[in-house]
Order: sequence, then structure tokens, then C-alpha cells
Amino acid sequence: MNVKRVTWLMLFVILAAVVVACAPAPTATPVPPTAAPKPTAVPPTAAPKPTEAPKPTTAPTEAPKPTTAADPSAAVMAKLYEEAKKEAALSTIALPDDWLNYGEMKKTFLAKFAGIKHNDLDPQAGSTDEINAVKANKDNKGPQAPDTLDVGFAYGTQLKDEKLCMNYKVAVWDTIPNELKDPEGCWYGEYYGVFSFAVNKAVIKNPPQDWMDLLKPEYKNSIAIAGDPLSSNQAQQAVYAAALANKGSLDNVAPGLDFFKQLATSGNLVPVIGDQSKLAKGETPILITWDYLALGYKDVLKGNPELEIVVPKSLVFGGVYIAAISAYSPRPNAAKLWMEYLYSDEGQLIWLKGYGHPVRYNDMAKRNVIPADLAKKLPPAELYAKAIFPSITQLSAARKYVADNWEKVVGTKIAK
Repeated sequence: MNVKRVTWLMLFVILAAVVVACAPAPTATPVPPTAAPKPTAVPPTAAPKPTEAPKPTTAPTEAPKPTTAADPSAAVMAKLYEEAKKEAALSTIALPDDWLNYGEMKKTFLAKFAGIKHNDLDPQAGSTDEINAVKANKDNKGPQAPDTLDVGFAYGTQLKDEKLCMNYKVAVWDTIPNELKDPEGCWYGEYYGVFSFAVNKAVIKNPPQDWMDLLKPEYKNSIAIAGDPLSSNQAQQAVYAAALANKGSLDNVAPGLDFFKQLATSGNLVPVIGDQSKLAKGETPILITWDYLALGYKDVLKGNPELEIVVPKSLVFGGVYIAAISAYSPRPNAAKLWMEYLYSDEGQLIWLKGYGHPVRYNDMAKRNVIPADLAKKLPPAELYAKAIFPSITQLSAARKYVADNWEKVVGTKIAK
């Protein structure tokens, strides 16, 4: 989250998002390309190629009129609600309000399903922290045991191998691309985005445009990553992206650690977890973070201070998050109800409002249930035509390498 996260080959769909401040305004509503692009920057010859992305449809240009029956999630949620009320609670973990509009997601869910108490566990936790919480509370039936997880794509293999997930298929299961779900329902893709630099222009007059720019002396004491590389999917993937931009490959993340070592040695890297507050106050005026988070911060701050959102020129690195229900969930019906809500049209649109690309975007666009004003709010997609999405196997290997070697190579502890 602010610190956030089989053998299938990946992927994928290209995000219809993010603004670079100097980019021209879009003239048409963006939609994903018909196939995931082949990596052109640095992938090795043996690297897995992404699979074909779901075929896009044209987003609505007028107020939509649904062309099919009501969202099938509604009937399932009505039945689950009766059972969830008996459990009377739901414990989620690592869902800060400013992460992809989760504040609204939680608020609307609780209003819709009265009588369910929400235990908002450790909003600042990383993906590894979430999994550790499941393991530590497997015999705990109280509120500290998380019912659901929201982790990086790389963690899907671990969830499956260690039997940490409860198999469950939401009502709209068939509309989730096959490449983004476990066939048995252990985990399923939620949303995706690309890396960006969120820059406080009141402090930084000359925003960096690429990864190598971050090494410039003018950015001393200015740069933060949004997580601890020992446990955060977002931070680990930032290192992965830096590796690809510095002569690494999809199977070699070591150059990313070397790059961050340079940032730390030069004094450019501030050893704290970056977030909206530190960015706005100028404590860390350059934040390496997912584009949807950066755009959300820009909306919230409303020009005070002005933010510039930059997607690095040399490399567009895409990342996916997945959902799962804990195998040890004390409140399985409430957990299933939460999942149904996330994947319903209503839940998917709440993510879309937060600039994340929901996994069911193409299905909803095809059925004309994406409001025109919301679709038009999405930035142009041209910049993302070359986005790289590593496979789940590559991501799993990269996150382990980063976690195991960050302190050895970089020698800097990232504090909360």
C-alpha cells in the first residue's frame, strides 16, 4: 500500500492512465491496446513473453445505458449478507484510505451492509507483513486475524504453495482474464498501474524525467520510495524497475540494488517511507510510487503544492495487485461479501475513480456501464504502449532477491 504488492506466463493489459504534466490533454477516451507489448528495453532472450491482453472495447462517449442484465454480484451479495451479519465483523489489512480510493470503498461497503464492524488492521503494512499476519493469527479467531489480503502479484505463488488462501470464485469470475487468476480461486487480479515520480514543484523546479536523472546532485535529500524493500511489494518493484532502466533484465534485478546504493551514498535517497504527507511538506519532494497513487495525491492536494507526475521516459514498468481470502479467516462470509463488492461494477468503478485500472475494465466498457465523465477523466494511454509486465515467476524471484540483499548491498534501512 503506501508500502504495498503457476507457472503461467504473464500478461497483460495496458493501463489507460497517467499524466505527465507536460502531456497534451487527451482528445479521445483511452482504452487498453489489443495485446500486451513485447518488451523492447532490456529483456533477455530467454525471458517469458507476455500473453495476449484481453481485447478492448470502445469506452462510452455518452451517458451509458446498460446493455445486459443487472450485475450478477448483487444476488450473491444479498445471500452472503445474511450470513455475514451473523459474523458481524470484517478484518482487512494494508488498505490505507489514500490507496486507490480505498477510503471510499470501505465507506460505501459499510453503508451498504450495515451491522458489520470493520477492523482496519495496519493500513501501512506491506505485502510480506500481510502474509506474516495471516500466519501469526492462524489460530486467532479475534479481530487481529485478517480475513482478506491485497498483495503484489508476485505473492500469488506463495499464497498457493503455502496454502494460505481460501479458494473462492466471485460471481463475475468469468470476466476476469485467465492470466490474472488462479484456476482454483486462490487469488485473482484486482487492478494495475505503472511507476512514476510524484514531484513537489514548490521545492523541485526541474523535475527528473528519467531514472538516471535521480542521481543528479540537485536532488540531494529529496528522493523517497513508498515502502520498505524488505517487505513492501511497491518498494521491491521500484528496485526491479530501476534494474531494467540500468542494464539489468527481467531475470537480473541486481543493477537495481546498485542504483539505489548510488542514491543512498550520494545522499539523494531519504531513508524513510515516502507518502503523501512527506511529499506535500517537502520532506521528500520526489516520491517513486505507482501512478494511480500519485494522481490521487494530486487531486487531494489541489495545487497546494502543485505536483508534477512523471512516468520515466526510458522504461514504463507495470505492476498488478491481487486479492485473496485468508485460509484461516474467522469470518469467511464477510470476507466473501467484501470480495463480491470489490469485483462488482460498483466496486470496480470506485477503483477507477482512484486512477487504478480495474481488472474488469474491458467487460464493463463492453456493457456500457462506465460513466462517460469518469472515462474521460482517465489520462491518455500512448505512453503505456511499451509497458513491461514481468511474469509471476520473475516477480517472485525478484522480490526475494531484493528482500534478501537490500541491506547487504544498499546498506540503508528504510524507516517508517
